[in-house]
Amino acid sequence: MNKPVTQEVARKSRIDSVLPYLAWTIALVATAGSLFFSNVMELPPCDLCWYQRIALFPLVFVIGTGIILRDKRFKFYALPFSITGLAIAIYHNLLYYKFIPQPIIPCSAGVSCTEVQLELFGFITIPLMSLAAFVLVTACLLIYKTKEK
Repeated sequence: MNKPVTQEVARKSRIDSVLPYLAWTIALVATAGSLFFSNVMELPPCDLCWYQRIALFPLVFVIGTGIILRDKRFKFYALPFSITGLAIAIYHNLLYYKFIPQPIIPCSAGVSCTEVQLELFGFITIPLMSLAAFVLVTACLLIYKTKEK
């Protein structure tokens, strides 16, 4: 009877050991994608995109350092960045998809936060990609269990 319980614990442990690497990979790919869109494709970021970048870029270093140093508390350092970026991404998507009225749009100078710059497959936008990245990184960090010594 202990065998299935032991296998379940081992499976959860394996999943838990992969979560930091998954969160780091997602943050790294999102950072590279963000830089690719602005520097290679020359799509200028709006104000909300800049705020999301401010939350995203440090995640690569914070999570990466936590992995290298085997610091189990890294999630507590990374979560404030991730949750802040997630909140901004949610707000940005609500603006972009017109769930929030036009007069509330904060992007007054430069590129509009609701301007369509890129649509992959007819529905994947830059704000949606940012939202997906922050949702996935935040989920990985929240699911990750720190093991007490």
